[in-house]
Amino acid sequence: MLQNNPELKSKIDQLWNKFWSGGISNPLTAIEQITYLLFMKRLDELDLKRQADAEFIGEKYTSKFEGKWVPPEHRDKPKRDQKPFEVPKRSLRWSEFKRMQAEEMLQHVQGKVFPFLKDLNGTESNFTHHMKNAVFIIPKPSLLVEAVKTIDEIFEVMEKDSQENGQAFQDIQGDVYEMLLSEIATAGKNGQFRTPRHIIKLMADLVQPKLGHKIADPACGSGGFLLGAYQYIVTQLALKSLKKKEKDALKPDEDGFIRTSLAAGLTEKAQSVLTASLHGYDIDATMVRLGLMNLMMHGIDEPHIDYKDTLSKSYTEESEYDIVMANPPFTGSIDKGDINENLSLGTTKTELLFVENIYRLLKKGGTACVIVPQGVLFGSGGAFKTLRQLLVERCDLKAVITLPSGVFKPYAGVSTAILLFTKVWGPKDKLDKPATENVWFYEMAADGYSLDDKRSKQEGYGDLQDIIARYHGRNAETDTDRTAKCFMVPRTEIADEKNNYDLSLSRYKTDVFEEVHYDAPGVILDRLIRAEVGDVDEAALSMVQSGIVRELLELKGMVG
Repeated sequence: MLQNNPELKSKIDQLWNKFWSGGISNPLTAIEQITYLLFMKRLDELDLKRQADAEFIGEKYTSKFEGKWVPPEHRDKPKRDQKPFEVPKRSLRWSEFKRMQAEEMLQHVQGKVFPFLKDLNGTESNFTHHMKNAVFIIPKPSLLVEAVKTIDEIFEVMEKDSQENGQAFQDIQGDVYEMLLSEIATAGKNGQFRTPRHIIKLMADLVQPKLGHKIADPACGSGGFLLGAYQYIVTQLALKSLKKKEKDALKPDEDGFIRTSLAAGLTEKAQSVLTASLHGYDIDATMVRLGLMNLMMHGIDEPHIDYKDTLSKSYTEESEYDIVMANPPFTGSIDKGDINENLSLGTTKTELLFVENIYRLLKKGGTACVIVPQGVLFGSGGAFKTLRQLLVERCDLKAVITLPSGVFKPYAGVSTAILLFTKVWGPKDKLDKPATENVWFYEMAADGYSLDDKRSKQEGYGDLQDIIARYHGRNAETDTDRTAKCFMVPRTEIADEKNNYDLSLSRYKTDVFEEVHYDAPGVILDRLIRAEVGDVDEAALSMVQSGIVRELLELKGMVG
């Protein structure tokens, strides 16, 4: 995480402050403009890398910056009339325009580079559609020059960190991006906050997505869960192609996860299948653009992220996905008249509606891993109980993992839990028997970071790797110790009249109280006296006239 690289964090703070002092003080606007620049830089680097990789293995690669570009509004003209508007694509590279003088650079980026980026995937592409209303509003040449310089420095620090600490370059870039996006939450924009990437990695290791799975996030924000699934699948493909010696040489990252380079082991066909399988939706047009660029910066050329309210009547998908990973909005309500008629819970609470909607989005046999506020586990309202009953009876509710309240600091202090479930019965199926046999509970005490606002890296991995190992090795016959940090609870106990589908871990955990032995009052008082006067004999002690010592002696005489 960025907190562990002060140099990188300092550079990002510099970049943020330059935008602030340059007149762009709205956090969301500043992040969007910074993202455009990061995108320009990353696009150039990815293109050069792919060119070099293709040359190395003797394949042909057509650069995105090869040939000439004509703005869409001039393409319908005869060729001779297009010529005055032709732009050599090479001049649109970051590495080319960054050498320009300030005034020339601003005009070039505003008038040519940015329109080229908006048109990058062709006029009919999803990316171009969502970039249609995007504008480049950096007002001053000096601000653009300073921003370009600082971004170059940021990438140099990332490259150095990658080489020295063995962290995948894309991972560090994700940190940069996540820190910028976190400013949205700091400003209170839509109550959004980012899911820490080590929690995303944990959830990916729990659901274990595979190539060919259709994967979705119905409230995707910047696309972190889609990237987490993508990275997990690519790593598994790469591991299959490595020899044992090469596998053994791979080092876990700072959170204990094995993640390889995103390009490793990925054939063109596999890349195509994987890219086509990732789907994200969000109700914020700016976040859709940010998510699209985030995925493209990580090598996914045609991301499927769309502007949609997945709780509304206009969203009709059902039984579409093999995997759903999400951290949907916790607070707020939706207009009752706009709720999708297929959602049966009698509530407007989004935290409940999203979970029911995720259940509907899953194919039979599909698995979801979802973060919810802990109130969902024990809320007494009718909709709360109905949702929990649905998860226990129509799904195989595999796990409830409670997270400590500091996991989302400094952006939120809410207590949360991870629900992991597989859809067995559809909403209209006749229920032959409840799908869940046993639910595995785990109480996470630490995630490898301090639980205060600083979120500093602690020694070790916290409970992250323990959760993965114990979840995949869980056993209803042996995981019965209710005093342990994880245990299994039979569905019959959860569904009985006493518990009434309560899913809070504390309901089933047996607390262990250790008997504590204290010294006698006289011994404690003697220790306090000796701390005041030092090691003196009784005669000298009786001569001490200090007020506090005299009072302690009197108290000792009273208690004996």
